[in-house]
Amino acid sequence: MGNKVEQWSSKLAFILAAAGSAIGLGAIWKFPYVAGTSGGGVFFLIFILFTVLVGLPLLLGEFIIGRSTQKDAIQSYKQIAPNSSWHIIGRLGIVTCFILLSFYSVIGGWILIYIFKGITGGLSGLTEQGYSDLFVQSISNPGLTVFAQFLFLLFTIVVVSKGVSNGIEKANRFMMPALFIIFIVLIIRSLSLDGAMEGISFFLKPDFAKLTSETILYAMGQSFFALSVGVSVMVTYSSYLPKNENLPQSAISIVSLSLMVAFLAGLAIFPAVFSFGLEPDAGPVLLFNVLPTVFNQMPFGVVFLIAFLLLFLFATLTSAFSLLEIVVAPVAKGDEIKRKKFSWIFGLCIFIVGIPSTLSYGVLSHITLFDKSIFDAADFLVSNILMPLGSLLIAIFVPLKLSKETLFNELSQGSSISKKLFVIWYMLLKYVAPVVIIFVFLDVLGII
Repeated sequence: MGNKVEQWSSKLAFILAAAGSAIGLGAIWKFPYVAGTSGGGVFFLIFILFTVLVGLPLLLGEFIIGRSTQKDAIQSYKQIAPNSSWHIIGRLGIVTCFILLSFYSVIGGWILIYIFKGITGGLSGLTEQGYSDLFVQSISNPGLTVFAQFLFLLFTIVVVSKGVSNGIEKANRFMMPALFIIFIVLIIRSLSLDGAMEGISFFLKPDFAKLTSETILYAMGQSFFALSVGVSVMVTYSSYLPKNENLPQSAISIVSLSLMVAFLAGLAIFPAVFSFGLEPDAGPVLLFNVLPTVFNQMPFGVVFLIAFLLLFLFATLTSAFSLLEIVVAPVAKGDEIKRKKFSWIFGLCIFIVGIPSTLSYGVLSHITLFDKSIFDAADFLVSNILMPLGSLLIAIFVPLKLSKETLFNELSQGSSISKKLFVIWYMLLKYVAPVVIIFVFLDVLGII
């Protein structure tokens, strides 16, 4: 079969899929707890700056690589820089996505457990402490968590094995709009709670006394995580675009959606956290302890909670689809039979690799790597080392291997980008992004 058979059916399909990949757990699960542990408002401000000044230029860089070559994360680099080692960026991205999905699927499993508990009445009428105890009890059950993680990956495998337009696109078309609707309902309820303003102040008012080098590193890592940049996800997704797609417009749409969801997630979570006297720095468990407590105060709260958990699951799956797609695409090479076969092979391998992360809150909780649980160590490796490293390499690669003229022509196809805007983007990508990434790294390592 030919090397290129996959394509998005429309621009909207691409934006929903790319935004789904970017938004997923990054904005809904991870953003509130990283913001909560990293200073609230000052973290959010730096996160916005990184997303616009570094994330957006990188996103466009990945779009250019993918659409210009119409190839996957490895072959695209090989086509632009033949007889060189630059394709290692794509390979690094695939390894990163593999590790990321291995611990990401753990959260997917937790969501499935909570949906089941919600439907069977296990989430009704508990106290705040009761929800906290239930969560600890759920995630420390080895059989339950491993089975739930397997179910989550099983669904991911089935969708990705069906391909881009039949699988990923159809799923996203329904999931993304529904997510926004339920978010608005949750925010309205959260803002109406007593003490909500304290939470809004924590989230939106920067306190520069809380600014540390770690806050900056986490904000940078979160901006890459929230846009799926640095792992060549967007190289692969943009390779399914027609040549006349407006890349700048698509990139701005995805960045805007990503920032908006982070903003909505903060508005949904922090007013509730402060209203119920909970700690904003509770970490990864924040969503599973806070939201049931909020919904429990509402009429028909369990119905809303189940609806939110379903949409949380959808958002998680949209990211999972993109992560598995990046791993599968280079070996499938547009062949439907290979796609099915390797979706299953890689999906099951990811499941096996993810089991230690699943068990790191239970039977393996005594094992730590660099003073972190297995789950947290995998998360730190991906968000704060591999993603920034991949982003740095892409920021160097694009201006080095593609001439200014080629880049301008690529961005001009389907858009009317001015020379002035092009120069700003080029400067941000070539000079600002690498310098910022290196500076933050050196600072955290204590070298500067």
